[in-house]
Parts: sequence; structure tokens; C-alpha cells
Amino acid sequence: MRIAVAGSSGLIGAPLVRALLADGHEVVRLVRHAPQAADEARWDPKGGMVDAAALSGTDAVVNLAGAGVGDRRWTAAYKRELRDSRILGTSTLARAMAAMDEPPKVFLAGSAVGIYGDTGDRVVDESEPPGSGFLADLSVDWEAAARPAVKAGVRVAHLRTGLVVTGKGGAFGPLFRIFRLGLGGRLGSGRQYWSFVSLADEVSAIRFLLTADGVRGPVNLTAPQPLTNAEATKAMGRALHRPAVFPVPGFALQAALGEFADDVLTGQRAVPHVLTDAGFTFAHPTFDLALTAALGPSSSSSSSSSSS
Repeated sequence: MRIAVAGSSGLIGAPLVRALLADGHEVVRLVRHAPQAADEARWDPKGGMVDAAALSGTDAVVNLAGAGVGDRRWTAAYKRELRDSRILGTSTLARAMAAMDEPPKVFLAGSAVGIYGDTGDRVVDESEPPGSGFLADLSVDWEAAARPAVKAGVRVAHLRTGLVVTGKGGAFGPLFRIFRLGLGGRLGSGRQYWSFVSLADEVSAIRFLLTADGVRGPVNLTAPQPLTNAEATKAMGRALHRPAVFPVPGFALQAALGEFADDVLTGQRAVPHVLTDAGFTFAHPTFDLALTAALGPSSSSSSSSSSS
């Protein structure tokens, strides 16, 4: 397959590109700078431009582009950046595909499990309606931006990704550093659910969805056994051989993170019914297995299976 990937240098995009190349696919990396390699093509998501030649002859487009949710304090300006980097990019690609005489067959469009809002301890799958809050509203608009591709007959799957467990960045990169210093602990009450996915399973699921012809619409890219924040932090303490006894109170999170703290202190107990029903098998269905994959085999000796 010839596959165009936006966000190809990111936390998920970089290993995805490596995996696709290893699978024997041809990859076109959409970049915002002037192309510097034969496999790069220019796009300007905020300007609504993508090199038409880059999409010509592609079988699939994968959009993983977007500013990091936890990278900065949520000021009004950064909230605009979070929205624009996702919605404008998706819209640019969807409209470009819709304008093609022969559009790609598949568009795997980024989204987030935060679309469900705070679900408490209630289990939710892809049939659940959107919740409320900034991330939920953003995700609704993010998915809606792909409609031109849907109308053009492209099979569109929305990748509702959970917390990606990896030591290389994202939410867990800073957490692992804190725990290694012996300063880790639950966040707030610890009762909020974390819907997680290992980086390897995230990449494998995207590769699976490229050829899962019957799958379209929302797809939860989350492991089948979500767990509470308190359970997760205990497991991290075991895996890193550090205590997890320093809870971070809600008011401290709000002082440090601003409005983002509201989403840290809430969560989703989301399960991946669409993926599992389509036949996908998780290599790391539990949090302990995801931790072992992120930290290396040395962590497995002190990890035990997490409960859901």
C-alpha cells in the first residue's frame, strides 16, 4: 500500500512509519517544512493546503498530527492551538481527499477517548454518546472535520486513543521520571479510571485498521482492562521499585495545570469493543504488561497482574 502519514515524527507516528516500512508499504510523510527527503511532502494544515501529488495514488491516509494535550498549561492561546492543530489538519486532509477523482480508500483520523467526558466507574464503548468538557467538545469537532472524506466514499475510522504507555513521552514520560525520583503517587482521589494502551498495541491497531474493511466510525484504541489511577500508580511503583506514597491533591494539580487538571482528575472507563469484535488481539491487555513493554523486561519481576 501507498500510505500518507501526518504527524510522522511524533510519539506514535515515528514508530508507525518504521512498522509500515517493515511491512513493505510505501510511506509518504506529510511535513510542514520544505521537504528534505524523497519520502516527504509539504502540507500546511492551518493554511488548508496539502501537496495534491502527495495524496495521488495513495491507498490510505493516517492523521496523527496535533499539539500535545499535556505539553503546556492550558492557557486560552494553547487551547486554541490544541483545537486548530487537530481540527484544521483533519479538515485539510478530508477536503483534499474529497476533491480527488480517485480518493484513498481509507482515512484513519486521530481522535481521543476524552470524547466521552467523565464516565466515572461506568464502562463505555463506541456506542456511547459524547460527554461534556473541553476535550469532549474538541473531539466531537475533530471527528466532524473528517465528514468531507466520508461523503466522498472514503472509509473513515476515528482513532479514539487512550493514554499511551511509553517512557518516550506523552503523559507517561514525565510520570516515569517523577516515580524514579520516589515522588510518585495517586492523582487526586485516585478513583478516576485510566483507559490506556501500550505504544506497541497502538501501532499494531493502526496497522490492523488499514485493512479492516468492515470497520468505520469510532474505534477505541484502548486496552480491554482499564484501571483506576490509584491502581495504576501502585503498579508503577512496583515496576520502578519506588514507593507510590505521595498523593497529589486536586488543588495542587489545578495550580500547576490550570483547566487541564479537570481532565486529569476525571477519566473514562472505555473498552475497545470495535477492535476486539473485528478480531484484533492485544499484546498488552493489562497495565502491568503495558508497563513491562514500556520499561523493559527487568520490570516484569516485580509486576503482578493489575485488576480492572
